[in-house]
Amino acid sequence: MTLEELAEKELIKETKARYFRGLDTKDWDLFGDTMTDDVQGRYSDGQLSFDGKEPLVEFMRENLSASNVITMHHGHHPEISLNADGVTASGVWYLQDMVIDLIGKTRLYGAAVYQDEYRKEAGEWKISLTGYSRTFEFVEPLSDQHVVLQSMFG
Repeated sequence: MTLEELAEKELIKETKARYFRGLDTKDWDLFGDTMTDDVQGRYSDGQLSFDGKEPLVEFMRENLSASNVITMHHGHHPEISLNADGVTASGVWYLQDMVIDLIGKTRLYGAAVYQDEYRKEAGEWKISLTGYSRTFEFVEPLSDQHVVLQSMFG
């Protein structure tokens, strides 16, 4: 592997890191900026599917923006493959996530394997397809004894 290939893979990793950061900080401009306009989103084995950046970002904004929803998404162990054309790539990531719903008083946590495709546009790597298949998902009720000590959103 060449230094140039390593550098390209690092740029792709940074794109996915911004995706997760934008999602959890509810910075929808940052989140959307990580994707191509024609991105395809296929979450939970395709149960949640989106064609295009606008509907995907809008769904996340509508469902995760409330101050009563706190999220954590960690992407681990990236496996990035650059295609011979130099402008497309694919990636596999292991996901650990948690979603706390303070109104519904539930906590979801789980893990999944992301399958991504990337495309270089105007010299910048963007996600052109993203989605995951769950390895497990667990939802439990929060009791009145559960306290959220700090959230930057509420």
